[in-house]
Amino acid sequence: MPTAKRLEVNVGERTLSLSNLDKLMYPRAGFTKGHVIDYYTRMAPVLLPHLRARPLTLKRYPNGVEGTFFYEKRCPAHRPAWVRTASVWSGRNEGDIDYCLCEDLPTIVWLANLADLELHTPLARAPAMDQPTLIAFDLDPGPPATIAHCARVALELRSSFEYFGLQAFAKTSGSKGMQVYLPLNTPVGYEQTRAFSRGLAQVLERRAPERVVSDMAKAKRSGKVFVDWSQNERHKTTVNVYSLRAKEHPTVSTPLTWDEVSNAADGTPCSFLASEVLERVETMGDLFAPVQTLEQELPG
Repeated sequence: MPTAKRLEVNVGERTLSLSNLDKLMYPRAGFTKGHVIDYYTRMAPVLLPHLRARPLTLKRYPNGVEGTFFYEKRCPAHRPAWVRTASVWSGRNEGDIDYCLCEDLPTIVWLANLADLELHTPLARAPAMDQPTLIAFDLDPGPPATIAHCARVALELRSSFEYFGLQAFAKTSGSKGMQVYLPLNTPVGYEQTRAFSRGLAQVLERRAPERVVSDMAKAKRSGKVFVDWSQNERHKTTVNVYSLRAKEHPTVSTPLTWDEVSNAADGTPCSFLASEVLERVETMGDLFAPVQTLEQELPG
């Protein structure tokens, strides 16, 4: 019997009309839109705190990961009245843009139904968009370098933070690289976080120029790990923790323990599917929870 094209469901106090639940979003994995909605629904208890007050850039794949995609910063005009938004000044547009905020289960189900596979967020929370709550280091391997090389650089970053008495947290990008986050949650501006991240990336490059590069020129990245400090900017976004990625299979940007990072540096595979991440959260909890609460100050 064919699946109904539309299905009315109650999510909390909201009624949503879901469409094409059997549509393949990840054709090679047999992963449908229904699976996407199920993943985000089950992940919501740990995911939503990381999305709170962060203006969301949607990355939508209406025909699945093998089709075309588009970014959507302005929250769709056809959104339900109960979807909250945040107005953020855009110099490029010379005006405010109303971004979606995803702070409850009905909203995340609505977004998943739009085929918003990836969730991209800034480093600040609205309305304080000039005050990042964390610093992000995006470790991108230039072939033939791999995520194992990224893990080694992540461990070096951790050692640098420990020198200053700071704690950092690592996650996979869900793609080919790794990311290290330094939570702050104390008053600071992008001028300071950008200078700190750039300076640290340059130090790592000076220590190991054969393995690390801090220059954004792609021609210099072959066989090295690019420590991308440029993400620490008001207008930049990074893939949110627990977000699906639009790859051949439904991989997820997954928090790691530092033991796992050490194992990855030794060559242990370090990629997780949606089903595996749900199991990890069940047994390990939210490894990234401290990123939202831990208060640390940048060194003077």
